Amino acid sequence: MRLRQLLRRVLPWLVSAALLVYVFGWLTEWDKLIEATQRANAPIFVLVTFADKMIFFLFWTMLQVQAVRRMVGPMPLKRLISLRGGSELLRSISNPLADAAFLIGLVRITRGSPGRVILAASVPGFVHAIVMIGQVTLALFLLEGGLSANRDVAIAAAIGWSIILGILFSVRFARRSTGRWLARVRMWLEQVEFRAFLPMLGWFVLLAFMDIGVQWIATRAFGAPIPFLALVARVPILYAAFMIPSFGNFGTRELAWAALFGEFHDRDTLIAYAFATNSLFLIFHVVIGIAFLPRAIGLLRQVRAASREGKDLPGGPLVRDPSDP
Repeated sequence: MRLRQLLRRVLPWLVSAALLVYVFGWLTEWDKLIEATQRANAPIFVLVTFADKMIFFLFWTMLQVQAVRRMVGPMPLKRLISLRGGSELLRSISNPLADAAFLIGLVRITRGSPGRVILAASVPGFVHAIVMIGQVTLALFLLEGGLSANRDVAIAAAIGWSIILGILFSVRFARRSTGRWLARVRMWLEQVEFRAFLPMLGWFVLLAFMDIGVQWIATRAFGAPIPFLALVARVPILYAAFMIPSFGNFGTRELAWAALFGEFHDRDTLIAYAFATNSLFLIFHVVIGIAFLPRAIGLLRQVRAASREGKDLPGGPLVRDPSDP
């Protein structure tokens, strides 16, 4: 059992380290990477890249806050934003690590059951996934060559819809099951007003359009223009690759860009673009994290102190999961 737990913790990082060594030690020619970076229009590239990350941060923060406040309880807005911003510091190391820290903080602040809090915080991710799968499917019929010339996009669409259908089947099964754990899942789901989250679908469609537009401009500013439809079709696949644990997405992003868009530019230029993007994102995560971290730590200290004294947090009531006994 201990060996299995050790492998779960260590293996993803070994995979990440192997990717980093392969991309930067074997695949990358550093002189060509530097040359490609020097050809970029640095001011426009930096401005557009930071705008892309800022848009994502603001969208995700507000939509997750909306979902948590609707499903878990009316927590003060500033608290949830501070917690989300503080977790960005860990995103410079790993996306899963930052998400885990955010969820743990939410559980402590709301005092709701972990399952309900995770369900609430995951709603935006599920909606975003549906939008991206729809985006890939739509682009598949618009790309030149259709299915035969874009098998990677077709496979991604098929896998995406299979996952969505599997989740929907599981939800339906949970509603009918009498098992204890599934009964609690059913209780949570019955309290979700899915119609209330329909506006979120529209927001994510807008986010997808803005994201593709920003990346279309950024690639041109870097001297590596990618056709708009190609970005529409393959950027969701790029984001799916980020599920692989990695140090700040270094290695994963570069390899994915080189593999997905190799028909449009040489490998070194694509790796240089992805590396430059990752470097700017790293700076962004550190800056945002440092700005919000003191407030997030202070908030968690208040939660701990209030828990010891059996009191509510000042400024708002603590939330209790109605499904708890």
